[in-house]
Amino acid sequence: MSQDSPSRNPQQTAPLRLIEADLALVEKRISEVIRAREPRLTEIADYLINAGGKRVRPAVALLMFRACGGTDVTDMVDLCVSLELIHTATLLHDDIIDSSDVRRGKEAAPVCFGVADTLVTGDFLFSRAFQVCGRFEENIVHWAADACVQLTEGEILQGRFRRNTAVTEADYFEIIARKTASLFAVGTRIAAYLAKMPAAQVDAMEKCGREIGVAFQMIDDLLDIEGDPAKTGKRVGTDLIDGNPSLPVVWSLAVPEVRRAFLEENCSAAVIKEALAALNRSGVAVRMREAAVAHALAAASIIDALPASAFRDSIRGLIGDLVDRQI
Repeated sequence: MSQDSPSRNPQQTAPLRLIEADLALVEKRISEVIRAREPRLTEIADYLINAGGKRVRPAVALLMFRACGGTDVTDMVDLCVSLELIHTATLLHDDIIDSSDVRRGKEAAPVCFGVADTLVTGDFLFSRAFQVCGRFEENIVHWAADACVQLTEGEILQGRFRRNTAVTEADYFEIIARKTASLFAVGTRIAAYLAKMPAAQVDAMEKCGREIGVAFQMIDDLLDIEGDPAKTGKRVGTDLIDGNPSLPVVWSLAVPEVRRAFLEENCSAAVIKEALAALNRSGVAVRMREAAVAHALAAASIIDALPASAFRDSIRGLIGDLVDRQI
C-alpha cells in the first residue's frame, strides 16, 4: 500500500470478506437475468461478464449500503446487477468504437462474435438493466437513467478530443467524471438512500462514490502506460494507439514522441514503444498515482463521517486497494 493511501487497520486486509454472501447473490442474479430466448445473446453477455471483471461497482455500493446501516440487501442486489449490466454494455460498445482486439486477457467480443451481434448484446444488457431496476420508485430509476446519459455524454466528449491536442486536464476530468465516476456515484447515492440516510448524507455518499470512480479510472489510465499485460489483461499503450486523451498523455503532449503517437493514425509498434518509454522517463506515472491517491483520500474523508463499523473500515480498505492495484 502506498504510504499516502487511505490508511487501514488489520480488519481491512480483506475488504470484501464482509460482503461475500451479498456478492454471491449478485452473481446468481446476473446469471438469471442475462438468459435470453436467443442463446447468442446469453453467450456473448456471459463471455464478457464472466471474463474476470472486478465487480468493483457492486462491491462499493454494497459496502456503502452496509456502512450506512442498511440490512436487507434484496433491493441492493438488484441495483448492483443493474449497474454491472450497464457497465458491461458500455464495455461491449467501447470495444466496437475503439476496434479493441483484447478485453480482460482474451479476444474482445467483436472479434469473437462480430460487431453486429456485440452491438445488439450491449443493447440487450441495457434493456435488462432497466427491466431489473424498473420496479424501483421513480427517483431511483431517474438517477440510474441520468448516470447512463452521463455515460453517453462522456463517450461523445472523449471522441471529440480523440487525437485532438486542444484537450486539457479539465477536459480529461470531465470525461472520466461522466464515463466512469457516474456509475460509482449513482451506486453510492442509491445505497445511502435505500439505507434511509438523511438527504445531506445521501448527497455526501454520492460525492464519495464519484471520488472513488475518478481514482479508479486514473489508476486504469496509469496502468495503460506501465502495467503488465499478463496481469491487466490489456495491451500497454492502448490510449495512445486509439488516440484517447488519458491524463498521462494530456500532461505529456509537449513531449515529441508522445505527441506523435497520439496524433498518428495506425502508427507502428515502434512509435508506441518510444512514446511509452518517454512517458515513463518523464515521471508522469508518479504524478498520476499521487493525483489518484488525492481523490482516494477525499473519498476516505467522506467515509469517516459515517458511524464506526467494520463495513466503514472495509470501504476504506477497498479504496486503498484500488489505488494500489497493479491490475
